Amino acid sequence: MTEEVVILEPGDERAKKIARAMASKTASDILAFMKGGEYSSSQISEALSLPITTVTYHLDNLGSAGIIDVVRTRWSEKGREMKIYGLRDQLVIVSPATKDIRSILLKYASLFAILIVASFMMVAVAPLIGSEGLLPGAHDLEKTLQSPPPEFNIAQENGALRTPGGGGFALPIHDLVLAFFSGGCLILLLLIAYELYLYRRK
Repeated sequence: MTEEVVILEPGDERAKKIARAMASKTASDILAFMKGGEYSSSQISEALSLPITTVTYHLDNLGSAGIIDVVRTRWSEKGREMKIYGLRDQLVIVSPATKDIRSILLKYASLFAILIVASFMMVAVAPLIGSEGLLPGAHDLEKTLQSPPPEFNIAQENGALRTPGGGGFALPIHDLVLAFFSGGCLILLLLIAYELYLYRRK
């Protein structure tokens, strides 16, 4: 059973050490051999037919990266202290950085700023859409309300409010901008609430 779960971010110092330590095929061969148990550098050297200096070099790199550990020491027949290496019991996961609340709020603050700019742009181009801030058809409606023709009364009895030219009711541009801004804010609030819900579940 894995005793330790390690989550690293790309660019993390330990992630770099692991990448460097395992970049060599020799290091991969040593790790594959060490799956069978715990060994000294001389045992690995003999089993894989590698120079002892090469084995020691890779063991040092793997140990620095936290992939293997010195599990114990023992004395050789010549009276020298020998290190016995073993694989560290761990699960290493390299994952992108997780979101925090600050990053979530910053993202939606940017979207809110875009929403404000878009609303101001709608107000700015209103004169190009219709004079006096009204959409096309609004002036016809205003004239109709001042002196309604006979067909207007008939349409009103049928529950429809239309201009003589057949156009529909046109709202003032500021009402449309307000509706656009309010709808955008509502959507952003719902998205923020959803992301915070997902964040709390992690």
